[in-house]
Amino acid sequence: MPHHLIQILLPLSENEGRRFPPSTYARVRSELTERFGGMTAFTRGVAEGLWEENGRTARDDIVVFEVMSPDLDARWWDGYRRSLETRFRQERIIIRAQDIALL
Repeated sequence: MPHHLIQILLPLSENEGRRFPPSTYARVRSELTERFGGMTAFTRGVAEGLWEENGRTARDDIVVFEVMSPDLDARWWDGYRRSLETRFRQERIIIRAQDIALL
């Protein structure tokens, strides 16, 4: 049975550079664990996100949270992404999904 790996890329800091408190991430952990029965957070090795914006390179330090699910409820994920964008004060939070095979 195919599964989906869903990854959420979350910023470590607000646009002004202030770091989000640990409780912000604890809430996401709790929500994902409750809905999906578990989750994985890659928080020790911070990733760097780069993109072009207005002719310059913008940068974010990010952490990755992920879940696996046999179903992909796009409507739920769209609403959850919007709530994260509000919570993390971001124009866009990236949530991506891949089809995977459990071995």
